[in-house]
Amino acid sequence: MKLHHLKPAAGSKTRKRRVGRGEAGRRGKTAGRGTKGTGARNKLRPGFEGGQLPIARRVPKLRGFNRPQKEYFALVNVGRLSEFPAKATVGPDELRAAGLIKKRGRVKVLGEGELENGITVRAHAFSLGAIEKITAAGGSAEVIE
Repeated sequence: MKLHHLKPAAGSKTRKRRVGRGEAGRRGKTAGRGTKGTGARNKLRPGFEGGQLPIARRVPKLRGFNRPQKEYFALVNVGRLSEFPAKATVGPDELRAAGLIKKRGRVKVLGEGELENGITVRAHAFSLGAIEKITAAGGSAEVIE
């Protein structure tokens, strides 16, 4: 047996039904779409429920949720704190004056970058990596309430 001897199984290949080709033929005139209405004229978008309020609007939880009590932090990386001199005390006011943070509110220090000089950093929150790098450089991390 060779490749050109292969044939599909009997009955597995059927010709496409051509609808809407005159009243004499099968599936003529309305072509199986019934009479009038949106279904007879055009395609409906996926998820359309016939004018009923869609499930995405009936159930708001499916579209996400914004928690009103969420805390937003102004973020600073440890690498940016190298701009300050050694033995300095750096808090939110000093960071804003240096242009490292713009937002008002709470400040969080993250552990990206390296810190050469030992400084005292005062912030509302620290990542574990930031605390390790600050203490390794000879500084200290103080949490503000």
